[in-house]
Amino acid sequence: MKDLETSTNVCPKCNGSGWIYYTENGYEFGRKCDCWDKMVASRRLKFAELPEAFKDVKLSNFNLSIYRTIESRNLIAVAAKTVTHYLENFEAMKSNGMGLYLFSNTKGSGKTRMAVGIANSLLKNHQVKFAGSTTIIKEIKRTWNKKLSEVGETESQLLDSLAAVEILIIDDFGTETPAGWINDKFYQIINDRYVGRKVTIFTSNAALDRLNYDDRITNRIKERTYQIAFPEESVRDYIAEKNNQELINNLKR
Repeated sequence: MKDLETSTNVCPKCNGSGWIYYTENGYEFGRKCDCWDKMVASRRLKFAELPEAFKDVKLSNFNLSIYRTIESRNLIAVAAKTVTHYLENFEAMKSNGMGLYLFSNTKGSGKTRMAVGIANSLLKNHQVKFAGSTTIIKEIKRTWNKKLSEVGETESQLLDSLAAVEILIIDDFGTETPAGWINDKFYQIINDRYVGRKVTIFTSNAALDRLNYDDRITNRIKERTYQIAFPEESVRDYIAEKNNQELINNLKR
């Protein structure tokens, strides 16, 4: 997982520092450069590590009509309304450490797309980190293989950073095989965030009571998230058909 980095597009006014210094009446002053807001937004986006395929997804362009059945459309409408209410009252949610648990047994039902839309909404004013559960596991394993002379996070530093980030989105939680050590590492992350009242948002292919994790984890998630069901319908088939139809139409021209 990458740390915050300075953009390669250096502002000529402030030389990438975000501040402009000047002297007036013999005293030196500083003010934020015009690029400050853009620089902060760029750093937050880079830090978030949103999936490239979904980076432009916003709640405003989340298409509810893409679902085919009436049942699915009704369910996604309720989900979208709940997420909107959550974001409109986010400061109150944040103060109570309340997150979201987006779930559906069906892959491709829009959970990740919705989570990225939430992330893009929150990035304007908050620090967000997006990570797949399997990525977290791989990053933990990577720290074990790191030589003492190599630069990079230790396991402790990685777990601490995941526990401390303002908003953590864990995608596809529960798809991994929860070996004993994996259960313990996720418990450490989730418990530290629980104690610190940090907002955690999950997407999962399993309802909370069907997760293969022990009660220490599921009870904490249950207490600190609103559970939102997603349709048991994959929108990827629809998207694939739409893409194929567009290709056919272009070939006919």
